[in-house]
Amino acid sequence: MSILKIKQEDWQVAKIKLSRKYNHLTEDDLHYVEGEEEQLIDRLAKRLKRTTDYVVFTIGKQMEDLTSNRL
Repeated sequence: MSILKIKQEDWQVAKIKLSRKYNHLTEDDLHYVEGEEEQLIDRLAKRLKRTTDYVVFTIGKQMEDLTSNRL
C-alpha cells in the first residue's frame, strides 16, 4: 500500500509539472491509473535513478500546491 494517494484530476496537473521538471520523462513514464500509485512510483524511481522515497517526496511537493507554477 502506497503512502501517497493520487486523484486522477490532481495527477493531470502534477504530471505537467513533473514533465517540465524532468523533460526526459515520456508519456508512458508518467502514465497513471488511479489506485496504481506503487507502479507509478517504482517506474519513476527507475527512470530518474532515484529512491522511491525521493519520488514520493517529489510528487508530494508537486501535489501540495497544484495552482502554483513552481517546480
